[in-house]
Amino acid sequence: MLQMSAKSRKATQAQAETLAKKVEHFTKIEIECLIQTFNVLQAEQVGRGKASHGLDRWTFRGILQNTFGLTNAMMIDGVFRSFDKDGDGIINVEEWIEGLSVLLRGTLDEKIKHCFQVYDLNDDKVIAREEICHMLKQSLLKQPNEEDPDEAIKDVVEITMKRMDHDHDGLLSFKDFEKSVQKENLLLQAFGTCLPDPTSIEKFEHLVFQEQQEQGNNSYSCTPSTLS
Repeated sequence: MLQMSAKSRKATQAQAETLAKKVEHFTKIEIECLIQTFNVLQAEQVGRGKASHGLDRWTFRGILQNTFGLTNAMMIDGVFRSFDKDGDGIINVEEWIEGLSVLLRGTLDEKIKHCFQVYDLNDDKVIAREEICHMLKQSLLKQPNEEDPDEAIKDVVEITMKRMDHDHDGLLSFKDFEKSVQKENLLLQAFGTCLPDPTSIEKFEHLVFQEQQEQGNNSYSCTPSTLS
C-alpha cells in the first residue's frame, strides 16, 4: 500500500477535484482512489526501469489481462489506443480515469464509441472487411477437422457486412456500427471482447474502492493494490 504524506494527499485531492469536473461516472473520492492506484502502478513500473511519466503498454496490458480478463492481444492493443487519447504511447492519469469511466460505468453510447475505436485498427474512421477478417481470425477458435477456416471467416464477414453496412458502401462507418448496436446490443462486441465482464468490474471496484462505515456515514477507504 502506498503511504501518503499530508502534502501528497492534499495534492491528490486537488487533482481529483479538477478531474471530477471533466470525468463522468465517478465521485471525487473514487477519483482519489483511482489516482492512488495509478501512482502505485507507476511506481512499480519505475522500479522495473520503465517509463516514469505514465503507464506504458506493457503495464497496461498486465492490468487488462490479470484484472479484467482480456486475453486477445489485438483487442488489448485497441483498448490501449482508446485510452491513449493523445497518441503518445503512454497513459497519463487523466487518460487512465477517463478510460476507466467508460470501461467500468460507461453508457451504451460511450461503449459504442470505445468499441468502434478498438475495431478501427488503422484509425481511418471506418472498419473494412480486411480488418473484420483479421479480428475474427484472432477471436474465433479453430474447430477440429476444419479444412479451410479462412473461408468460414470470409462467410461470417459477408454476413456481418450485409447486416451492419446500412449505406452499402462496403465499409462500416461509425454511423453503421452505432445504428447496428442500438438495434441489437449483442453486436457491441461483434469482432472481439474489448470490455470487461461484470464480475471483473465488481472485483476491480471492490479492490480499489473498499467501502467502509465510519461514524455512521458511508465513506471510502482507498486501498491501492497491485493490479498488473
